[in-house]
Amino acid sequence: MTVKTLLVHVDNSKHCAARLDVAIGLARKFDAHLAGVYAIPDPYIAPYMAGGYVPAELIEQQLERGRDAAAEAESAFNAHMQGAGMEAEWRCAEGYAGAVISQNARYADLTIVGQPDPDDTEGYPDPDLPAEVTLTSGRPVLVVPYIGAQKTLGKNVMVAWNATRESTRAVNDALPILRLADHVSVLAVNPGKGDGDHGEVPSADIALQLARHGVKAEATQTFSGDLEVADVILSRISDTGADLLVMGAYGHSRMRELMMGGATRDILRHMTVPVLMSH
Repeated sequence: MTVKTLLVHVDNSKHCAARLDVAIGLARKFDAHLAGVYAIPDPYIAPYMAGGYVPAELIEQQLERGRDAAAEAESAFNAHMQGAGMEAEWRCAEGYAGAVISQNARYADLTIVGQPDPDDTEGYPDPDLPAEVTLTSGRPVLVVPYIGAQKTLGKNVMVAWNATRESTRAVNDALPILRLADHVSVLAVNPGKGDGDHGEVPSADIALQLARHGVKAEATQTFSGDLEVADVILSRISDTGADLLVMGAYGHSRMRELMMGGATRDILRHMTVPVLMSH
């Protein structure tokens, strides 16, 4: 597996430029085709208007504002690409952002989206976008935190391993990046000793599998005690200076994570480095 097509979500948020820089860096690293995709939102119909008369002028005004915003985003995208000396494709469609991006993501090797910024809801209005694309696209998704990413992205990688289908997919999807890394550590949090999933030495089996693909990975394990799993992972990222996290997403149902919490939800809220996720 290699990366030949990259898709990046483009919006009008103040953090989009940093996301584009990550996309450009990866496109150069893999000599990949880069495409930017923008979603023009469907017109908003107030609840009190549902089922009743909606003036055509109101719908057209909203669509016009959406098209103007798309033109602004396209201009900024083209200027950013030109400034970086990068050729890139522009895509734009009307519809719900999660659906538009997921549809395009199915024809890409990796899709790049941004972590929602709670202080910039106008520029990035959909806080569920990373989850929606990860769950519905069938492709790996790289989520870039709104604080930005290190220029060394992919040099020091941490893999959060829990021996599930989701984490297995994430490791496999991340192989092109892992092969180029200077250091890869595989971390198992709260592994069951000698159970059928983790084996006698947690993380050792997946580290051996990675070695057969030319990836030198360090197998590690830890126990969370009273801490949440996500907090342990984020703390280890800080301690090791990792610049990328690879993990499976939503091993539990998303509804359960919304109600009871879960590592995926917590990582997406508090991430400090880009996260490559697969479901």
